[in-house]
Amino acid sequence: MEAQDPEAQDPEERGSQERRHGTGRRALLGAAVLGAGGAVIGLSGTAAAAGGGRGNGGGGVRSLPRPTIIGHRGASGYRPEHTLASYRLALDLGADIVEAGDLVPTKDGHLVCRHEPEIGGTTDVADHPEFADRKATKQLDGVPVTGWFTEDFTLAELKTLRAVERIPGNRPHNTLYNGRFEIPTFEEVLRWQDKQSRKRGKQVWIYPELKHPTYFRKLGLGLEERIAKVLRRHGKDKRNSPVIVQSFEPTSIQRLDRLVGNPLVVLLSGADTRPYDFEESGDPRTVADLITPAGLREIASYAQGIGPTLDLVIPKDADGRLTEPTTLVADAHRAGLLLHPWTMRNENPFLPADFRKGTDPDAYGDVFGAYRAYFATGIDGVFTDQPDTGVLAREEFVND
Repeated sequence: MEAQDPEAQDPEERGSQERRHGTGRRALLGAAVLGAGGAVIGLSGTAAAAGGGRGNGGGGVRSLPRPTIIGHRGASGYRPEHTLASYRLALDLGADIVEAGDLVPTKDGHLVCRHEPEIGGTTDVADHPEFADRKATKQLDGVPVTGWFTEDFTLAELKTLRAVERIPGNRPHNTLYNGRFEIPTFEEVLRWQDKQSRKRGKQVWIYPELKHPTYFRKLGLGLEERIAKVLRRHGKDKRNSPVIVQSFEPTSIQRLDRLVGNPLVVLLSGADTRPYDFEESGDPRTVADLITPAGLREIASYAQGIGPTLDLVIPKDADGRLTEPTTLVADAHRAGLLLHPWTMRNENPFLPADFRKGTDPDAYGDVFGAYRAYFATGIDGVFTDQPDTGVLAREEFVND
């Protein structure tokens, strides 16, 4: 396969700037929050969800069903993540948006879809003796990581690898598909999105994430400019474009806000953590500072949503059981922000302790009970590894 023309064929068939200020874009997604009602005008969570309708996304973010079901790395509960097979299955199972994908660069500057730049756990690279000398230890956001990294491979080299299941201990059934699927490029995903939209007769939405922007900028592989260029090339850089872009680094989202018109989302980890770009710049703020009313208003000046960990919505006690919800949903809605927390998974180890059934790490717990608890807070959507479960949980919640 030739790296100089990686997009020449449809990857499924071969087997595997509108500039406008943040105010207009905030108004678009703010309308989604206000239209949903929930925490803003006092409707119940069920009424807010029902108010979302069953639109296909053709009218922008506000036309998507609520709570929105987002296929996390596709349908990663059933197929190796960040493969076209996983993305396609997410749509088949009813996902409203597909997280396609986590974007990292190759040595020759292409954006590819992998959970992390280190690919030892998500591909069969260790089985390729020709790449044995590429194994290295690097400081990834200040943490030593050993393995193989996308920035040390050309696209042509990465295309010789195949995806494998990342957590086989929890998903041994997914290992059936090890070695069957390529690593897709972001350009391939955008063409896949168009093809699937035509095939299904409705607009397919995607939700890519920029991974470790500070790390890659230091390597001369800036992600924001690359994704902006690709989105512009495909005419998907507008405020109504069906592509929401997310990152854990607020300054990355600020940079993107100057480059594209797409809806933008700031991802938020634990309350006591600091975004890595803050660590690098000496900004002392933590996530706890960002989720205050003042912090949320600042985020709303350049982004349209937040993607908090579920623990920021409902904390757990020392035994891992859910406690009382925080004010984050109401505070974010008051600032005009959408909330798409992460990540719902069916398997016991990933559920709050009060919703687990037994101790088998591959067995499903009472995930429907967990969905009800989170939906009741008024969240606008949720990332899930099993989209079909999320769709059914939403249906039950809305019609309860």
